[in-house]
Amino acid sequence: MIAFPLGAATTPAELAGDPHPRLAELRAHEPVSWLPKLNGWLVTRRDLALDVMRDAETFTVDDPRFSTARIVGPSMLSLDGDEHTRHREPFTAPFRPRAVRDGFAEFIERETDRLVTGLEAAGAAELRRAFAGPLAVAVVTEALGLVDAGTDTVLAWYDAIVRSVSDITEGRPAEPAGPEAYAQLRRAVEATVAQGADSSLLTSAAAGRLALPEVASNAAVLMFGGIETTEAMITNALLHLLRHPDQLALVQADFALLDNAIEESLRLEPGAAVVDRYATRDLTLGPAAIRRGDLVTVSLTGANRDPAVFPDPDRFDVRRPNARLQLAFAHGPHYCLAAHLARLETRIALRHLLDRLPALRLDPDHPTAPHGLVFRKPPTLHVLWG
Repeated sequence: MIAFPLGAATTPAELAGDPHPRLAELRAHEPVSWLPKLNGWLVTRRDLALDVMRDAETFTVDDPRFSTARIVGPSMLSLDGDEHTRHREPFTAPFRPRAVRDGFAEFIERETDRLVTGLEAAGAAELRRAFAGPLAVAVVTEALGLVDAGTDTVLAWYDAIVRSVSDITEGRPAEPAGPEAYAQLRRAVEATVAQGADSSLLTSAAAGRLALPEVASNAAVLMFGGIETTEAMITNALLHLLRHPDQLALVQADFALLDNAIEESLRLEPGAAVVDRYATRDLTLGPAAIRRGDLVTVSLTGANRDPAVFPDPDRFDVRRPNARLQLAFAHGPHYCLAAHLARLETRIALRHLLDRLPALRLDPDHPTAPHGLVFRKPPTLHVLWG
């Protein structure tokens, strides 16, 4: 194997903390690098990242090591080819742009209004757990329409499953709470389908080509992705805007810039930092001779700051003309199914917060920054207003 000194010196702790200087070095000098600490390849250049994500025959998710499948079983997230299509297709219609607007906009507006109203008088809050998380959980709960499962229950399941998936990804044994939570979710899915709840997209999926265990595994993926992606999107976007008052002022002067500000935040700090694939054959990718079976991890974080595509890539610029070329939702057959819903939630959430909480600003007594090897967002986001 060709020596990859930068990769050899890269640690999980560095990638979980402030990964951007190291990712920039790797992108410039070892765009496909072997990281012994992760026992796999890391791809940081955007063009090579696209090559990997577009080619599901050569770089597959269908491998027994895939972390999410080890907790919830086979799903659209962990299958490729015809099986991937069979699992994904029954869920696509409710997440198309018009269906998202018609089916969810009113609920998101009501829930956002309720959450902000509950915060307004306090003048201070920690918005990740008091706002972004509850909103994301409420929307996922509404979408799944599970019988006898409120937002608190869904959040508890999600937290346990995320911890288990993260443990596996980082090379640790998964705690039993994750599989236990999934077993409870599966029972709720079965009860929902048995009752024929018309409001649940799970019922229509079960009426199609999926067996009940397959409906349950995909429900877990939707819950997992819907909560994680949106909570991170809202929290990271708000952090970026509040850290850059000049950019916030541009958005407040012209709310038409809000959508691009969200894309720019996704570019700078995608909520899912990496996606994993496994090589199905020996091949050469960039400078790397990859062997069949090797783990190939795409750094979405690294690809999103590729200066060949995004000039001055570390700068937050709400007017960046090509911000929408970010890869935070991945690419190819595994492009995020609920991307339109996540964008809608984030747009409504930020508009309400900026409209209704005057002089919104970061609390200087509680500094924060995104953190995480796999999923990146601030652990807390303390703010003041008024």
